[in-house]
Amino acid sequence: MKRKVALYARVSTLSQDLTPQLERLREVAARAGWEVAGEFHETVSGAARERPAFDRMMEDVRRRKVDIVAAVDLTRLGRRAIGLLQVLDMLRVSGCDLYVDREAIDTTTASGRMIYTILAGVAAFERELLIERTMEGLAHARAKGVRLGRPPASDGILDAIKSLREQGLGINSIARELKVGKSTVAKVIATMKEEASHAH
Repeated sequence: MKRKVALYARVSTLSQDLTPQLERLREVAARAGWEVAGEFHETVSGAARERPAFDRMMEDVRRRKVDIVAAVDLTRLGRRAIGLLQVLDMLRVSGCDLYVDREAIDTTTASGRMIYTILAGVAAFERELLIERTMEGLAHARAKGVRLGRPPASDGILDAIKSLREQGLGINSIARELKVGKSTVAKVIATMKEEASHAH
């Protein structure tokens, strides 16, 4: 039975053409003998929180409708190691492999699994840096007499809460990591949900 592959292509601006990515992925699938179960493409920044085509593809992954996700390079899937690791984790949990053409990544191979390990380490490092910078900002704010009991006005703190939430951490974990009140974290998360609902 042929393995089913989802092809994912993304560009950041309307001036860019998706065709080369899709044509390359179709060639890869044909050469490997994979059945193309779906093509997912969109024009959106890799840093954007809303990626409808990507979300639809990942829903197919969760429903085990595809065996492999293919992209031309890692930056199509995400801009930061943390985001890429999230994608890899979702694929692994669903028993779905990843093929990335430019970086020659194939998670069915030992070298592909090694790349996963490296990404995990880089993502952990990014997260530690984020927390470290946030803690320095909080200490600086407290030294100036800024009260931090209410939802933080600092963009850095807001970004840190949002980033950790997007990694799947709960309210208690975020509050503990950043040493801020749970009510503060809850309010920021509520704002995120409200913004997401307005975007739709």
